Amino acid sequence: GAVWEQAAADLLRREGYVIFEKNYICRAGEIDIVAGDGDTLCFVEVKYRKSNKYGGSVEAVGASKQNTIRRAALDYLARRNIAEDIQCRFDVVGFDFGSPVLIKNAF
Repeated sequence: GAVWEQAAADLLRREGYVIFEKNYICRAGEIDIVAGDGDTLCFVEVKYRKSNKYGGSVEAVGASKQNTIRRAALDYLARRNIAEDIQCRFDVVGFDFGSPVLIKNAF
């Protein structure tokens, strides 16, 4: 976990993101990274796979995980009193065999 989340945060910074928070945890679930990309608030899931035996890292963010992240994002917005009209996006940073891939607007 933490090593790949730090690598993802480093990648996001290189891409111009501003990291606001890591490992936001609430009753609904967890968000690995909350970041800004321009005027968009991004909720970023980080996944690592050392083999593709069970599929790649990005494919591991299935419907159930997506729903958990959505619920956690709603909690984050409410607890931080963030305006309802702010633009939000869900991104995924996947690491397959150590190589990163950033998927913007993944779901």
